[in-house]
Formats: sequence, C-alpha cells, structure tokens
Amino acid sequence: MANSDDKPTLKITLEDLAAVELPAQAPAGSMAAAAGARQYGNIAAPSDGPAVATEEKGHIFLKGWFYLGLAGLVGSLAGWGICEPFFSDNPQRRNGWAEIVMLPLIVMFTCLGLGVAESIVERSAKKAVIRGLLALALGLVFGFMFDRFANIIFFIGQQIIASLGVQTYKNPGFWLVRGIAWAVFGIAGGIVYGLVDRSGAKTKYGILGGLIGAGLGGMVFDPISFLTRTGSLSRAVGFGLLGLATGVAIGIVESALKDRWLYVASGPLAGKQFILYKALTTIGSSQSCDIYLFKDTSILPQHGAIEMRGAQTFIRSDGPVFISGSPARNRALQSGDLIQIGRYAFHFRERQRN
Repeated sequence: MANSDDKPTLKITLEDLAAVELPAQAPAGSMAAAAGARQYGNIAAPSDGPAVATEEKGHIFLKGWFYLGLAGLVGSLAGWGICEPFFSDNPQRRNGWAEIVMLPLIVMFTCLGLGVAESIVERSAKKAVIRGLLALALGLVFGFMFDRFANIIFFIGQQIIASLGVQTYKNPGFWLVRGIAWAVFGIAGGIVYGLVDRSGAKTKYGILGGLIGAGLGGMVFDPISFLTRTGSLSRAVGFGLLGLATGVAIGIVESALKDRWLYVASGPLAGKQFILYKALTTIGSSQSCDIYLFKDTSILPQHGAIEMRGAQTFIRSDGPVFISGSPARNRALQSGDLIQIGRYAFHFRERQRN
C-alpha cells in the first residue's frame, strides 16, 4: 500500500535556475547618513567610486586677508596703547621716550600679530608660541632699524616737496611723502611674516603686500587727523589703519600670486587655503607638521606629505589617503583633485600655465 504522506517529486530545470533574481545588496561598509548630518566623506568607499564629501561654506575669519588684517590692527593698537598715555601733544615737550619708541613698538607688535595669526587660526598653540617669540625679537630689531630708515626717507621727501612749494601738511604732496616713508614699516612686517615660516616666497609676497598696505595707511594718516581733530584719537585711528592695511594687503597679494595650494572643502578648517610654498609640505595631527589637522584621532602624527618636483606635485602617504575616492599611497596630483584625509577634504589647485 502506498504511503499517504508521499508528495510528488519536485523537479528544477536549468531554465528555472536562470530565471532566479537575487535582491540587490548595499556595498559593504556603506551606511546611509542620518538626515541633516554633516558628512566629511566615506573613507570606506570602494576604490572605483568617488568618496562622499559635502562641501562646507567657509567662515570669513579663515580668509587670509581677514585674519592678517585683524592681526595687524590689534598689533598696531597694542603698540600705540602702551605709549599713548605718555605721549605729549605739546611741541615744546616732545621727544620723550613715548615719542621715540611709539613707532618702533607699533612695528614690533604688528610683526607679532602677523607672525602668530596663521598659527592661531590653525589652533596650533605650539607654533604660535615659537613664532611669537621669533616675531617679537625680529620686530624689536626691525622696529628701530626701519624707523631710522623711514625718518631719513621722510626728511628727504620733505626737502623735495618744500623745494616745489609745499609748506603745509594739509597738502596732498605731504601725504604722499609720509606714505612713501611709512611703506618701510610694511617691509618689516612682510619680512617677519615670511621668516617665521622659513619661506622665501612668503617673505617676498609679504614685503610686496606690506609696502602697498603701509604706504596706503601712511597716506591717509594726516587726512584722518583733520577729521578727528583730536591727537590721541587721530593717532589711534591712523596707526590702527596702518596695521590693518598692512595685514590685508599681505593677505591679498599672497592669495593673488599663489601658484599651488590646498583649499579645505570640509572639516574644522573649511574655507581656509594652505598655499604650498615649500618643496616638501608635511601633513598630520602633530603640531610640528606644516599642515596641522586636529580633532581627528584617525589621522597619524605624520600622515603624509605634498612634494613639489618642478612643475609636478606629488602626494605620498603613511596613513589612509583617498584621491577622488580612490586609495592613494604615492601619486601625482592634478588640479581639481579631491584629497580626503580622515574628516578633512581638500581641493588641490594650481595656477594655469601658458
């Protein structure tokens, strides 16, 4: 008797197997970002796909012209503030210590501000201390040295315009002479700005920017005194503008003449640009690196480096680095490449060459 529990035999043909469709699977390691969450890129992205990097809007205080201008303003006002209480507006009581050291101190503290501004923005306390001490020493020497040069230029300029009939400081010719003389102070700031970072190109751009900024600041010093009609206030505004214009001009010139740079697209420093001056620029979580990347434990103390070899630029890495979504250890960079290190994303850019 046949067993009542027997079932008909199930037959599967090759045609049946070919018709089977498997459900799509998400790539390994991928995870949907929470709504509204900030993304810095996915370092687990497949090698043949682009990394996800949300471009962030940079803050204005990360712009070079802004933080250098602010640093120059604060520095110059610090020098003025130390001497102003002891400064006399009475011509018969002039040539006290405050009158003698005011401009050198303004130069010294302006140099200090310009020397530490970038380190403060990058939140590197170690660099700020080291550069600050060097900037103070150089600024003190340059302050008195360039004050002497400025006085010589000012005296010669006065003699020239006097021979042309200019007899009063209300004449624009007098303003021009002061601007030319005070441009010398901008040279001091520019030199210190480059020397604290040990960069010849940065020094060159700093000198050019300092000349322009300090010259413009010197030219408006006397017109400001006419408007304010008060000795202390006119000096505060005039010297403050001198430091402000010097810093802003250095930042603008440096940005306009840069050749190769990294623009931070995302991360804590989004909006800042790192201009590549050196043949070898180190990157890592150590404050001794040229580009200090903080608040990311996945970044090694010495994570990698950017090397310039003639017209070509290379990146080499000791830790995970992704370029346009692909892992990279040692490769040449092309303008527009997206470099991702931990939570930071950079656009590599270079000036087009004819």
